Amino acid sequence: MLYCFGDIVVVDEIEIGVIVKLWLDKTYDIYVRQYNSITTYHEKDVKRYMVRHKYLNEEELEYQNNAINNI
Repeated sequence: MLYCFGDIVVVDEIEIGVIVKLWLDKTYDIYVRQYNSITTYHEKDVKRYMVRHKYLNEEELEYQNNAINNI
C-alpha cells in the first residue's frame, strides 16, 4: 500500500481528501470535503498531496522523492 490512514491526498484531479480506510485490494475509502462523503478510490486514482510552504533542503528533497517514487 502506498498510503496510510490519515494521509491527505488528491482525487479527481483537484479535490483534497483524507484516507479513512484501507482495503487489501489496493483501494481506499477517502473522505472528500467538497463532496461531503466517503468514496472508494483505487490506488492508481489517488495522488499524494504535497504542501509547498517553504524551500526544501537536500534531505527533505530526498525524502520527498523517495515518498513519490515509493522507494
